[in-house]
Amino acid sequence: MSAVSGGTNLSDADTVLPFQLDALGVRGRLVRLGPALDAIIERHGYPLAVARPLAEAMVLCACLATSLKYDGIFTLQISGDGPIRLLVTDLTTDGAIRGYAQFDSWKLAIALGAGNTDAPDGYVPKLFGQGRLAFTVDQGQHTERYQGVVPLEGATLADCAHTYFRQSEQLPTGIKITARRTVEDGVGHWHAAALMVQQMPEFDAGRIDVDAEQREDDWRKAVILMASATEAEMLDAKLPDTTLLYRLFHEDRPRQFDRRPVFARCRCSRERIDRVLRAIRREELDDLRDTSGKVAVKCEFCSTEYAYDDADLDKIYAPSTPDTDRPV
Repeated sequence: MSAVSGGTNLSDADTVLPFQLDALGVRGRLVRLGPALDAIIERHGYPLAVARPLAEAMVLCACLATSLKYDGIFTLQISGDGPIRLLVTDLTTDGAIRGYAQFDSWKLAIALGAGNTDAPDGYVPKLFGQGRLAFTVDQGQHTERYQGVVPLEGATLADCAHTYFRQSEQLPTGIKITARRTVEDGVGHWHAAALMVQQMPEFDAGRIDVDAEQREDDWRKAVILMASATEAEMLDAKLPDTTLLYRLFHEDRPRQFDRRPVFARCRCSRERIDRVLRAIRREELDDLRDTSGKVAVKCEFCSTEYAYDDADLDKIYAPSTPDTDRPV
């Protein structure tokens, strides 16, 4: 186990640390995000009541995605009829994360009340209203896309995730999530963390001979230990993740695996926007023109704006011609 004295343990920033409690037949994840959140959230200038749910959703996305075996994109999407209409975050297999939110400023101000700016505890019903939580795994054109959808039930995102695991008949799972924004020298910084434990199948855990009552007791112990983690511990950038796991589970000798890095990166490109525009009739693009007459398309995730004049559009909508030099 490594130790750090003073300063931030950079190896813990924007990482997922998988672990396993062999004595309890439980596997888990400790996710901590910081600089990646700054790069994504701070550029949008979201109100705090929108930014914190997005930070929590991003760390939940990283937690769930890295617990699956897939080669593609894992997407977490929350939609509702409340002040926050839509929240989307996704993570690629190689660790690229991004996210954005859509909200109604007027509805948000009314929901928060005078003088309040942060999302209240148990904010899901107040800020999202009636809606749904969807998880999607997309592994490319020639594979079947998996999607799990559950209603938004619960006061927190962790509660909603628990609803998903219960309704989808997944393995018993416990999740704890927290996020906070601090200001240092006038600059905002985000820290978010998620801690997950999941009961392993008897065969995978090598505990076929353990009776059901003992398995239940072991599972209950793991959940209690997970829940004992304080928000201060989870968000303390100076506390190494290995030290946190040892504090929580030292009696059961947590076995740790290689960290998985997470980093902020958007997948938008001019070529992708070209394909999107090509799927729209050209006359329908007039509503997208800015004051200079160009068609402007802004990426919701990274706020990059792509501008197209009429000559650019001519190229996009030019009919394709066969390659006459290619032998038949």
